[in-house]
Amino acid sequence: MRFEHPLRRQMVSEMHLRRWPELAAPMLLVQILRLVPGEAREAEAAALAGLPAGALDEADNPRHASGTLAGSVPFVWERHSEASAITLFLPMPPDPADLNSADLASADPASAAALAWAEALPGEVIRATRILIVPDEAGAEAVLPRLGMTDMDVVSCRVGPQGAARIWSDFRIGAGGLGCLLVAAGDVTGGDLSRLVQRLQELGNYRNLALLGLPVAQAHWDDLNRIEQALAALAADVALPQMTDDMLLEKVSQLSLDLMRVATAASYRMSATAAYARLAEERLADVAPQPVRGFPSLADFTQRRLLPAVRTCAAHVRRESELSLRAARFAALLRTRIETRIENQNARLLRSMEQSATMQLRLQQLVEGFSVVALSYYGISLVSYMLKGLEEIWPGLPVPVIDMALVPVVVGSMWLGIHHLKRRVLGGHG
Repeated sequence: MRFEHPLRRQMVSEMHLRRWPELAAPMLLVQILRLVPGEAREAEAAALAGLPAGALDEADNPRHASGTLAGSVPFVWERHSEASAITLFLPMPPDPADLNSADLASADPASAAALAWAEALPGEVIRATRILIVPDEAGAEAVLPRLGMTDMDVVSCRVGPQGAARIWSDFRIGAGGLGCLLVAAGDVTGGDLSRLVQRLQELGNYRNLALLGLPVAQAHWDDLNRIEQALAALAADVALPQMTDDMLLEKVSQLSLDLMRVATAASYRMSATAAYARLAEERLADVAPQPVRGFPSLADFTQRRLLPAVRTCAAHVRRESELSLRAARFAALLRTRIETRIENQNARLLRSMEQSATMQLRLQQLVEGFSVVALSYYGISLVSYMLKGLEEIWPGLPVPVIDMALVPVVVGSMWLGIHHLKRRVLGGHG
């Protein structure tokens, strides 16, 4: 097709990700969820491309792969934002209580080889679960005593449409580092069973990913305590006369840098926790747990374990934001005080300059007056000498009268001449 958007096929393939094959009881699933850093993605892709045996199905999205391993063991691999999940679909072992590669090798070599390959994939395991699916509750009651679950911690409830299926789990790490989920399928079969088990696993996966934020929030809680105490002490230091503005500004700048460091270290994890928690809530609503008398339900377990951790992370985010806001307000007030002091200093400097300029102007005017008097005196003296010489030629010449008449003329001429010269030198700004 002409003029196709380059992302069209990727968007369509996103709508078909996370497909599982149809499940049928009895069977066993093993799912391992790993945190895979960016530098390990190439090794993960190489491990998928170089299967020891079996074949990969054709895929139109690099974030999803499926196929079969040696011995016709189906698997599904999917990549999340920061984690990858590998799911193996195995036949039910003779003894579900003993699930590790050594025991499987004696009973089912193909399952043992598949499990060994899945365990060797790159990344750090954040959740690993074996899901045993049996046809009904009678079969589950027969298997349950052999699974080694802690009786006090067993969670059981009905799930799925009209509560047709039932689950059991203690959500603890058991044999071989695997948790255990027992599912009595009941009337849920085929694709409905696949979607139900998949949503149960996604609920657990998102729950564990959300809980990754709790240790981060706890680790930085003491840092926030220290910063809060320092802010309180800084507010008291403002009133101390020995604390200069420069010292206060240096302290608040250091606290702002500490807050920025805490936010940088924890912001991604806190945001991821909030997003994973919302996804876990959605999956919990999808499986629609219904309580069974005598057991805590999946909803009870999630609310008791997940919600406090999520609220702690949310409290950490709120507290960090409030401290950042307080530090910013303190810095703004301090800057305002510094600017006010600078403005006052500038105003005093301007007043001093104005007074100095006024005095200079008055002195200049006084000097101009003295200059007019002095020049006029010397000019009249010169004219008087000339008149005395003329008096010898023309006896009876009234020299004193002429001197008296010349005084206002000379003084006025001197004043006009000085001001004209002043205007020419100053260019009209005098």
